[in-house]
Amino acid sequence: MTGGGLSSQVGSLAVMSSHLITALIAQESSSGGSGAIIQLGILLLIPFAMYFFLIRPQRRRVREQQELQSSIEVGDEVITTSGLYGVITGEDGDSRFWLEIDDDVQVRIARAAISGKASLDDADDADDHDDADDDDDESVPANADDDD
Repeated sequence: MTGGGLSSQVGSLAVMSSHLITALIAQESSSGGSGAIIQLGILLLIPFAMYFFLIRPQRRRVREQQELQSSIEVGDEVITTSGLYGVITGEDGDSRFWLEIDDDVQVRIARAAISGKASLDDADDADDHDDADDDDDESVPANADDDD
């Protein structure tokens, strides 16, 4: 079984990279060698692009979410991942809160279920938007631009 060590190295990264380098040198000696270098460059850029476009932004979002969840205190108005708005009324250990969603209606939620802090302006903006739609219907007649 003396050849067993050689067969385990056949699929190794060192042997594969040496085959790749040998193939590139062989292609460089031919007329189309510059195309192989460009292809190799593109293949090497793919992991870097994936890091900068996928992994790095995701890590930033996770870090921001963790900072938000650790900054939640009693009295903060929050929105949960399921869309419930409420006010934090108490803590139940390190990972749970009591959330008041209506007068005398409290639910216990996990800290990870909080998606963000809500402000009273969010609810007011929705009411203002509904009022603005009603005002638009009354203020402009449908055929005001006709000159018949």
